[in-house]
Amino acid sequence: MQNADRRTAKVNRFNRIAGQVRGIAQMIEQDRYCIDILQQVAAVRAALARAEAEVLRDHADSCVAEAIASGDPAAQRAKVDELIALFDHARR
Repeated sequence: MQNADRRTAKVNRFNRIAGQVRGIAQMIEQDRYCIDILQQVAAVRAALARAEAEVLRDHADSCVAEAIASGDPAAQRAKVDELIALFDHARR
């Protein structure tokens, strides 16, 4: 289980990203220069990548660590399989 401070930080991060996406929509509505829009899209992609890494780190620190500590081979295999499926899906 993640602590409340980390959870709050992640929620805040995703709220900032949502604000960035709304900003991009406004830029399009205002017919802003395409390169400026593309730069903001790239910034959102980078912010999402950082947020994804943080969620993955938390998963490894909590869920995967708990499965390892449990000594249950089935639970350990399930967590490894989840990660493999996640990375396999991301490559598509």
